[in-house]
Order: sequence, then structure tokens, then C-alpha cells
Amino acid sequence: MPANEVTNIVVAGLGGQGVLRAAEVVAGVAFAAGLDVKKSEVHGMSQRGGSVMCDVRYGPQVWSPMVPPGEADYLVVLAPDQVEVNRWRLKAGGILVTPDAVAGVVLPDKRSMNMALLGVLGRYLAFPEAAWIAAIRAQFAEKAAAANAAAFAAGRAAG
Repeated sequence: MPANEVTNIVVAGLGGQGVLRAAEVVAGVAFAAGLDVKKSEVHGMSQRGGSVMCDVRYGPQVWSPMVPPGEADYLVVLAPDQVEVNRWRLKAGGILVTPDAVAGVVLPDKRSMNMALLGVLGRYLAFPEAAWIAAIRAQFAEKAAAANAAAFAAGRAAG
């Protein structure tokens, strides 16, 4: 992606899957790289296991936090049944990352699928792995950070 363009990422899933935390990690990586970052969240009925979506946009200058319809460069979906529900957000030629990209058996904790899928996403983005790990460590307590960093590494290897 050219240096002057905005990158659009949508993270979607169900309440309790870590959609918000995953978006925070993506935003943290981009912010640490010195980029302008905007993030927005749509919770829906997330407390009851309903749909959750987060938009993360970064680049030299970002004016709006919302990814326009059909303009997501990357769509990361944490729940298989949310793929078709959110596919309209992905632009033609965009990258779709789904739970199929990582075998659950390679994860130290199945609750860390969100970080594993960020590992897959990280293979497409120009941020160094160390920046991702730092952003993960900033989001979690020490014990959870280690497990989530391991999940990220597993996803990066699987992707």
C-alpha cells in the first residue's frame, strides 16, 4: 500500500471473543509506528453474544474512524458464522482472515484466537513482529500477555 494511503481494517465477531481487544492491539501497533490512527466500535447485543465490529484506520492522516462500506483492505472475522454477515465490508481484492486460517489445536488457550488471527493479519502488514508483541503486552496483564503473544506467534506461523 502506498505510504500516503489510509489502511482500513475491520475486526468482527461475537461478544466475548476479544474483538475490541484485537482492534486495540492493531491500533496500538499503528500508533507506535507514528501513524494517525482512528478506531470505532459497534457493540450491538455483544453482552448477549451478539455481533461486534471494530474499524481501525491508519495512515499519514485519517479523517474519519469509520471504514466506508466495501472499503476494508482487511477483514478479520473471529466467528465463522460472522463471515458472510460482514463480507460486504471488504473491498474487491481485500484480504479475508477467518478462524480457518489457524488450527485451534496449536493455540495454548482457545480464548486467544483473536491474537492468533492478528498473527495471520500481521503477515500482510509492514509492522515488525516486535511491535506487535509490544502492543499485545500493553493490552494484557503479564501472564495473559505471554499466552497471547504465543497465540500471535502461532497465527503468524500458520498464516
